[in-house]
Amino acid sequence: MNYSSTFIPTLREVPADAVIASHRLMFRSGMLRKLANGLFAYLPLGLRSFRKVEQIVREEMNAIGALEIKPTVVLPGEIWKESGRWDSMGAGMLRVKNRLDNDFVVSPTAEEAFTAIVRDELASYRQLPLAMYQINTKYRDEIRPRYGVMRGREFVMKDAYSWHCDETSLDETYQAMGRAYRRIFKRCGLTVIPVKADSGAMGGSGSEEFMVESDIGDNTLILCKNCGYAANVEKAGCAPDNTTEASPANTPPLEKIDTPNIKTIDELCAFLTMSPQTFIKTLIYRAINVESDNAAAVPEAFFAVAIRGDLDVNEVKLAALIKAAEVSLAADADVTRLTNAPVGFAGPVGLDSLPLIVDHTVTAMHDAVTGALAKDLHYRHVAYGRDFAKQGSDGWLVGDIRTVKAGDRCIACNGELYTKMGNELGHIFKLGYKYTRSMNVSYLDENGKSQVPTMGCYGIGVDRTLASVIEEHHDEAGIVWPASIAPYHVIIVPIKYDGAVKAASDRLAAEFAAAGIEILLDDRNERPGVKFNDADLLGIPWRVVVGDKGLAQPNPQVEVKHRREKENRMLELDKAAGELTSQLKAELAELNR
Repeated sequence: MNYSSTFIPTLREVPADAVIASHRLMFRSGMLRKLANGLFAYLPLGLRSFRKVEQIVREEMNAIGALEIKPTVVLPGEIWKESGRWDSMGAGMLRVKNRLDNDFVVSPTAEEAFTAIVRDELASYRQLPLAMYQINTKYRDEIRPRYGVMRGREFVMKDAYSWHCDETSLDETYQAMGRAYRRIFKRCGLTVIPVKADSGAMGGSGSEEFMVESDIGDNTLILCKNCGYAANVEKAGCAPDNTTEASPANTPPLEKIDTPNIKTIDELCAFLTMSPQTFIKTLIYRAINVESDNAAAVPEAFFAVAIRGDLDVNEVKLAALIKAAEVSLAADADVTRLTNAPVGFAGPVGLDSLPLIVDHTVTAMHDAVTGALAKDLHYRHVAYGRDFAKQGSDGWLVGDIRTVKAGDRCIACNGELYTKMGNELGHIFKLGYKYTRSMNVSYLDENGKSQVPTMGCYGIGVDRTLASVIEEHHDEAGIVWPASIAPYHVIIVPIKYDGAVKAASDRLAAEFAAAGIEILLDDRNERPGVKFNDADLLGIPWRVVVGDKGLAQPNPQVEVKHRREKENRMLELDKAAGELTSQLKAELAELNR
């Protein structure tokens, strides 16, 4: 491809709203242009790399037996009402009506569409397991889109779904997808961190995210310094600080104390000259759509949550424990109504009006301080198991609901945990029966009995993957593409595109093309410095400079330089295409290994 025949509108200035490298460089290199906030158009150069990421994803999905289909982007609202997500997805879902006043959704995700397709065709266990995928456009009405295509409103994802007769079959596909994801990201030149994760609005049990480290990441990763443990903070667990349950035998009797105008843990610490670890913090939460094993989901419920005073409640863990779609701190008026006490004086002792969720840390507390359910009063010498009930009591639950932080001990090896910020590129779920039951999917087993299949879900953000490659592979001059997804493999830069230089450049271009190497020939009438700067900005792996000086040598030579290297070197014109082709194929083979 000749530079003059394509459309690469490079920029010297950085767009004002571009604050991360991928956003800046995708605009400066002419890969992207903005149509509206969160909506971007791929130009020819960007689309070439985008399609290469797509193709890598497609090849790896096909390799494990997943079948590609193409559902519509606009989906009937009825199937979303069947699944129960018509309302629960909230304002992020773009709902539209047609001329007949029928409800439709501009697809934010594809569980309903795939489940509806399979429901209409699945009849026998012989059709299972089944795995299908799409690479398709989605839309989510982000409140604040930012960072270019890293968090846009319209984007492309690979969504795969699988259906199975049993958990063993589901796990086999889940593991195969995990291996495929690792290959995909390696082929793209990305360093990913697989982490244990929460299933969130998708539902289900097992879940793993594939993260890249990022200063502007939306996710906090919890990692162990000693072993391979890695988890999203929403899911992370840690070793208990004390594995021994509280023993109240030697604890003094419960005592009510005056604490005038004191509400917070910090104020109590100062007032009683005690550490936060000696306090039981009790918070009141409002939960939405709480599932029940024996009845329909409860639209709204309130819970009390007890946790050690120096810790924070992990609301994702809490929601999972009580099987709620969403949890949030109750309004002050609700706290006062439910506890009969002002905000700041709740405690588990005598709190009979609410179900109580107890964090594991509280079970080791036998001489603690907590609110006394009355203004300006607290209890001290509080002992778990003596002054309020143990796990198994009616309406009570004990579980891990603490937010893990740096310095906690690893749940796997007891090593020290630390944190990194990351962005999610892919996520795999064991969905279970969430959608197949709500949407009435069934098949006949080998005994002719009707069964409901279990389900898996596996997503990759294509735009975000492309942007993340640039985040990991760039320098002060521009992008540094891995060969696997570079828009072109070689850029040929004639010092002046005429005479012998033109003839040699055209010859090289033909030789590379014959070897299957994608080339960009910079035939523009520009100064060499402009061409060199643009070549670095575009990030094409190999640059070949053709000039009169090199061609005038006894054995005509050209200057070659890899984008990652500082120095250039000279190669004979007759050998240049062959040698660079060999090196490119070796680089591609290493990425694909």
